[in-house]
Amino acid sequence: MYRVVLVDDEHMIVEGLWRVVPWEKLGCEVSGTASNGREGLELIRRVQPHILMTDIRMPNMDGLTMVAALRSELPNLQITVLTAFRDFEYAQTALNLGVCRYLLKPSKMDELNEAIHTMIARLDALPKQQAPETTEPANPAGNYIVRQALDYMKAHCAERLSLGDVADQVYVSQWHLSKLINRHTNQSFLDILGGMRVEKARQLLAGSTLRIHEVAEQCGYSDLGHFSRSFKKLTGLTPGEYRDTAGRRGEG
Repeated sequence: MYRVVLVDDEHMIVEGLWRVVPWEKLGCEVSGTASNGREGLELIRRVQPHILMTDIRMPNMDGLTMVAALRSELPNLQITVLTAFRDFEYAQTALNLGVCRYLLKPSKMDELNEAIHTMIARLDALPKQQAPETTEPANPAGNYIVRQALDYMKAHCAERLSLGDVADQVYVSQWHLSKLINRHTNQSFLDILGGMRVEKARQLLAGSTLRIHEVAEQCGYSDLGHFSRSFKKLTGLTPGEYRDTAGRRGEG
């Protein structure tokens, strides 16, 4: 039996999908339902479903990032999106991330049946030991998650930022995000974060009159010695030497 999860903030849609679709006759069982994205993610990670039917525009949830997260962790998970959001580029991105079908509400029964049968056929075609997941993430989804993570890191690198903080923003586990970052960038989370902070420091040293300890604080360093060592490791100069060099070049 293929496990199915239904996620939508409209209770009537979840109830309708559960009761109208002949899941058992199709070799499926509804293993759980959720009314919001966060709850849905927890349920999916617990149940490890083969099929997900979900809205993609729910409160406090970035739908595309959620889909990418699921596809990167469970690359054989079959997803059909049911949504009232009519945007071609958004739908195209969802499909590129591995969504099987993108259906607009109100969906017709024949569209739902076609989507469900297509998902089942795809699962049937998989080697049995691979359903519902494999150890390798789907590349488009993994790339998307890493891009989202790096964008968030760049925007918040001056804050106290942990791998867990970033993982929460892109809806994956710390372990999975660390693996994705290493695979797609050949760098660790801490190396990337350090590089972003030093780059921000370079800009401040060259373009402001802030004192060096103030630059360190604004770049996320609570210890001036740590800042100086990190800066010299990446630039070959101490912060003071870099500022002097930038001044002679007329930078800023």
